[in-house]
Amino acid sequence: MVESANVTATVELELPDGSKMPVGAGTPLLEVAKRIGPRLAKAALAARVNGVLKDLSTPVTSDARVEFVTWDDEDGREVFRHTSAHILAQAVKRVIPEAKLTIGPPLSDSFYYDFDLPEPLSQSQLDAIEAEMQKIIQTDYEIRRHELPRQEAIELFRKRGEDYKIEIINELPDEETISCYEQGEFIDLCRGPHVPRTSYIKAIKLLSVAGAYWRGDARNKMLQRVYGTSFPDKKSLEEHLRLLEEAKKRDHRRIGKELDLFSFQDEGPGFPFFHPNGVIIYNELITFLREELAKRQYVEIMTPLILNEELWHRSGHWDHYKENMYFTEIDERTYAVKPMNCPGCLLVYKSSLRSYRDLPLKIAEFGRVHRHELSGVLHGLFRVRCFTQDDAHIFTTPEQLQEAIEETIEFIRYVYGVFGFDYHIELSTRPEKSIGSDEMWENATNALQHSLEKLNIQYKLNPGDGAFYGPKIDFHVKDSLKRSWQCGTIQVDFSMPERFDISYIGADGQKHRPVMVHRAIFGSLERFIGVLIEHTAGNLPVWLSPVQVAILPISEKFRDYSRQVYEELKRHQVRVTLDEGEEKIGAKIRVAELRKIPYMLIIGQKEMDSQSVSVRRHGQGDLGTMAIGDFIAKVVEEIRQRKA
Repeated sequence: MVESANVTATVELELPDGSKMPVGAGTPLLEVAKRIGPRLAKAALAARVNGVLKDLSTPVTSDARVEFVTWDDEDGREVFRHTSAHILAQAVKRVIPEAKLTIGPPLSDSFYYDFDLPEPLSQSQLDAIEAEMQKIIQTDYEIRRHELPRQEAIELFRKRGEDYKIEIINELPDEETISCYEQGEFIDLCRGPHVPRTSYIKAIKLLSVAGAYWRGDARNKMLQRVYGTSFPDKKSLEEHLRLLEEAKKRDHRRIGKELDLFSFQDEGPGFPFFHPNGVIIYNELITFLREELAKRQYVEIMTPLILNEELWHRSGHWDHYKENMYFTEIDERTYAVKPMNCPGCLLVYKSSLRSYRDLPLKIAEFGRVHRHELSGVLHGLFRVRCFTQDDAHIFTTPEQLQEAIEETIEFIRYVYGVFGFDYHIELSTRPEKSIGSDEMWENATNALQHSLEKLNIQYKLNPGDGAFYGPKIDFHVKDSLKRSWQCGTIQVDFSMPERFDISYIGADGQKHRPVMVHRAIFGSLERFIGVLIEHTAGNLPVWLSPVQVAILPISEKFRDYSRQVYEELKRHQVRVTLDEGEEKIGAKIRVAELRKIPYMLIIGQKEMDSQSVSVRRHGQGDLGTMAIGDFIAKVVEEIRQRKA
């Protein structure tokens, strides 16, 4: 812990409620928390000082705004799990002394650490590592921060044989503060912050091991990535582990195979093959969105998959996205397979003279894009190399921009409501690698921020994570397992219209530059389908189900009536199947249940005599007997309303 300076002066701290608190200069933040109250001191994990996250051992030396973070804050959870990663690394060094350390960041609900190890980890080693982690926690080591001169830090890690740490130090800017964290015999290069002591980590569990290239580059050495998770109490850990087991059952790759929705082939790794059942889901989503686009006066276009190199220089993708693109040659000229739809849409806009009366012009495209992803990060439909974006580009006058953003936000919120998704919103600002002037970025960011505030929508600020051409709002949907998935996005772009020199004729008869708003709702149709499958465990709503009704005659005697029911449902455009097999009715029901068909119609003597059907709902059981007309009216209305 950093020693307190002699208290010779007083500084004033501003707390989140606006109150002021005088403390002696040099007072550690943990002491400040104790003075506010014992409950806060017990819950605090770190603190923001003028917005910068700090260790609780940090002394306050000047007037500042102070806000303590706890497990309830995302920053608090990250600090907690970052410390957990250090505990993992310390345990690995104890069990396997020759292990070399690389990096160990926190994730949204877990953490990992990458190690260079002489041999693949065995289960017995993992068990020993986890046991050692518990010892480290129980020993209650104080976690101390040290700031070192560059050469001293290099020498420290050279003596410890940590080559990867030396490589990281050598790549840091000259002005960068180099800090290390010490707990017991363990020292790691780290910016921090961390919790004060190892005993803060009450419940911890190792989850899995995977391969990972150093720096994510296949040309580098393959490391072993150990994943774990941690919580402030055992009950929360047990609930999380239960959800992980449930997630395995809901894995969209397994369900996709069971329901014959899609597959991946060796001939195209990362490129999904949609089967007939999967195409039904895909097309239903597009049909739904097309109906909503028409209500909001969008027009739809289609642009080529391959366009020449010059276009991608003009758009900025060549300089900022080239490593993620595929290329080919046509007539001895270089062409690129499009990774994004925006440049093609800009060419469509530019193909005609536009007036201010045409704006806002909303151009939609269900565009197929290709992006090169490393094989190690491919993951079912969640991370693919080829996918369809439900893209749209809205061209507005500067005066129309605010209204266009607000309308788009409400559009996305409506669509997510149809699926019953909760969501949160993040506002991402200018990244280091970007195009456009400071003024453009400021105007674009302000437009997004003001729209969110006008609609009274809470959001998280995500500095430096915008697209290279503009800031963005991202919508993160939450599924039934409380996991978050980034889907929708709204991006304001002043740069592309300038690069492509597009314009409109204003009321003054002069040329003016429009603003371009990029937006997607599903984001990637493939990814959205994967999220839906896991959210529903494959029990899709009736309107999305590849087969909506299964007709199950009890015996051959009832086939003619069953075919009449089948034809009547087909006439009402219900997706229906008729099981004319010779199996007993129990077996037919089991098959339909496994296929997750929403409605099963059991037909026997009673149903045939009364021109009715016995209705069974997947996952719910028997709903009783209905006249065929009543059932058809019910299911058709459920489909029409697109009930979640």
